[in-house]
Amino acid sequence: MTQNAVDLVIFDCDGVLVDSERICVKVDAMIMADLGCTFTEAEIIERFVGSSDEVYTAAVEERLGRRLEKNWQRRYEHLYRAAFAAELTAVDGITEVLNGLTTPICVASNGSHDDIRHSLRITSLSDYFKTHIFSAADVLSGKPAPDLFLHAARTMGVEPARCAVIEDSAYGVQAARAAGMRAFGYCGGLTPASRLEGPDTVVFEAMRDLPELLATATC
Repeated sequence: MTQNAVDLVIFDCDGVLVDSERICVKVDAMIMADLGCTFTEAEIIERFVGSSDEVYTAAVEERLGRRLEKNWQRRYEHLYRAAFAAELTAVDGITEVLNGLTTPICVASNGSHDDIRHSLRITSLSDYFKTHIFSAADVLSGKPAPDLFLHAARTMGVEPARCAVIEDSAYGVQAARAAGMRAFGYCGGLTPASRLEGPDTVVFEAMRDLPELLATATC
C-alpha cells in the first residue's frame, strides 16, 4: 500500500506566494544599468531568478570586471520597496491553496527575513505562516544548496523525505532534490517548464492544481 508522502509543505516566497519576480526583473535591469553592466531581461530571468545574493553579486562583478563594496545592494533597496508597494500582489490562486491545505506549511526563501515578512504583509499572507519563516540568512549557504530546506524541515520536526517543496526557479528545485525532498515546480511565472523538469519533480502551471497534486503524492 502507498500512503500520503507529505507531512510538511515548504513554500518559496518570490514567484510562488507573491508575484514579485516580474517586478524584480525590471528593477534588476535598472540597477545593473546604473552600475554600468547591462543584462537583458532574458539573462536576468535565466541567471538570477531564485538565486542567492552571492550568485547575483558574483555575476555582476564578473560582468563589471571589478569588485563591489560590501552590502552594495542596500543602496538600491528603496527601489524594490517602492515597486512592491505599488505593484505586488499574491500569486493567482495561492490564497485558495493556503485556505484548503491541512498539512503544516512554512516559507523558505533566499530573501532576508525582513524582505519575506514585508512581502507577506503587503499581500495579506502573513497569518498563514506566522513564525514558520526561514531565510537563507539562517544557514551557511542558500539555494541551490540544500541547507535552507533541511534547516526548515529539522526545525518543523519533519523528515526530508516527507517534505514537499513548492518552487518556481531552477535553483529552488535543485535545492529540493539535493535535500531529498519532493519538488513541485510552478511554471506559471517566468521560469519555463523545461528548466524545472527533472527527477522527483512535478511541474505544474496552475497554482490551484497544487492541493490535488499534493494529495496524490505517494512514497
